[in-house]
Amino acid sequence: MIQTPFYLIDRAKLARNMAVMDELRAGSGAKVLLALKCFATWPVFDQMREHMDGTTSSSLYELRLGREKFGKETHAYSVAWPEHEIAEAVGHADKIIFNSVGQLERFDNQSASIARGLRLNPRFSTSGFDLADPARPFSRLGEWDAGKIERVMDRVSGFMIHYNCENADFDLFDRQLTRIEEEFGGLLARLKWVSLGGGIHFTGEGYPVARLAARLRAFSERFGVQVYLEPGEAAITGAASLEVTVLDVMNNGKDLAIVDSSVEAHMLDLLIYRISGKMEVAGDHPYMICGKSCLAGDVFGEFNFPAPLNVGDRLSIADAAGYTMVKKNWFNGVKMPSIVIKELDGSMTVAREFGYADFAGNLG
Repeated sequence: MIQTPFYLIDRAKLARNMAVMDELRAGSGAKVLLALKCFATWPVFDQMREHMDGTTSSSLYELRLGREKFGKETHAYSVAWPEHEIAEAVGHADKIIFNSVGQLERFDNQSASIARGLRLNPRFSTSGFDLADPARPFSRLGEWDAGKIERVMDRVSGFMIHYNCENADFDLFDRQLTRIEEEFGGLLARLKWVSLGGGIHFTGEGYPVARLAARLRAFSERFGVQVYLEPGEAAITGAASLEVTVLDVMNNGKDLAIVDSSVEAHMLDLLIYRISGKMEVAGDHPYMICGKSCLAGDVFGEFNFPAPLNVGDRLSIADAAGYTMVKKNWFNGVKMPSIVIKELDGSMTVAREFGYADFAGNLG
């Protein structure tokens, strides 16, 4: 038996998302790029690259990883490129997307050899969290002034417009895209490509994929552009779990179970956004599932189990692919979860284990 904790990526569940990806690509003509900021676990890129068109990045290291491990089309974006990275970035990328007019102008000569884009901020989004809202007041994420953008239109061939966040409401997407068409249509018609970013939850249960495909095709045909999407969560919805073991049980007014993992170290988004993890369990025995770090609020959530928990019980924290492995850290020196792949035949492949040398190597 594989020692916990470990992230378990299930290729069969991943295949379900990839089938939806194929449906959307075929129906819309859009290209889909894996957003590495969400999921960059390259041992399963062999499966994903058969159904996706490439990768999009948020930094030089992500860009290089996408080029070397995924291949296909590679988009380079960064909120701000430093002088010492721009030449390497251009060398790895098919397209480079600048966050501001200032960055585009600064690196005009260095980037002129490849296709260039600009991030457009429509000044609205679907995010329910101020922390993640790209259109929050005083946002640094993209340009919104059409007059300012106009002066560099001769140097760009596309826009990246990222404003969705776990948006499962197609009608809302439709209305907001219509608003973008109305406000920026004059600029869009002069482009060759438009990326509508990520955050569209089209692999969610019951999402009207055919309607999304038709809407994207209509947008593409109206403006004569190649549409790109940048799915992160949509690519890996439900495809992985965090496997943990109960180390202790307590009662301090509630029944508690302490596991051999940490929210702070291994599922940081739960703390950042103050949301609960997910477990596919039900029953009459409630427990608060707690991480083993010394952070008082290191809690995965409260769940009901069919029987009392005991030391040694194995638990699965569900939907644990997105923004986990890319954010994991060595807080408290808690053992880093291994990365394990459940193959299509049901066998388990340990893709990576981490030990003390990895911990020490990060610190000096």
